[in-house]
Amino acid sequence: MAAAGDSWQQRARLSYGSSLAAAALVYALLHHLGSLPQGLGDAPQGTRWVDWLDLLTPYLVLAPAAMTVRVAVSTQGGAERTWWLLALGALAYTSGHGIHLAANSVGNIAPGPTEHLWDEVVGHLLWYAGVALVITALAQTTVGRPRPRGLVAYVLALAVGLTWATNALGGQGTAVPGLLLALVAVGFGWSRRAGLPIVFVVAGGVAAGFLAVALLVTPS
Repeated sequence: MAAAGDSWQQRARLSYGSSLAAAALVYALLHHLGSLPQGLGDAPQGTRWVDWLDLLTPYLVLAPAAMTVRVAVSTQGGAERTWWLLALGALAYTSGHGIHLAANSVGNIAPGPTEHLWDEVVGHLLWYAGVALVITALAQTTVGRPRPRGLVAYVLALAVGLTWATNALGGQGTAVPGLLLALVAVGFGWSRRAGLPIVFVVAGGVAAGFLAVALLVTPS
């Protein structure tokens, strides 16, 4: 029985690590789709193919994030609070990203103040607030877990931090909140640096440094 229990715990740890890594990787990759040349070309009705691909982004990020939480709460408990955070974050993330994407697509054809409001202000604020809640839910699952071995976790943390920073610079009024939340992530990770939360020191530190420099060198 003990051997079976140990085997289940090992599988749960592997599943947790794989899901968390997948969420980080997908977030870092797909939130840079806008960097693809020419938006992958013109699509029907004046859209770009990258706009259609970007529709999937929140769902592809949330799927491994939800799996991470599912595995974590099955072994650590604390399910209700973590699931609520993830659910609220998912609602804000998907709706905000959808608003941004729709307004941005319209802006490619007919830019104007209304498009700018829904894209750069409302859409981005909802989107980033949702991502922050999702990350908070994931952060709760890292508490009590051992420090990662090897460089993969730290490289992924670096990528997540850079993505958070570059995305925060993409909206109007999101850079300063993005910087403050990055500093909160550093504090969270540093206070629990003996374990897995150390990755938040890397991600938050990179994001905070990037945003601080950008805010200093960008004219107000």
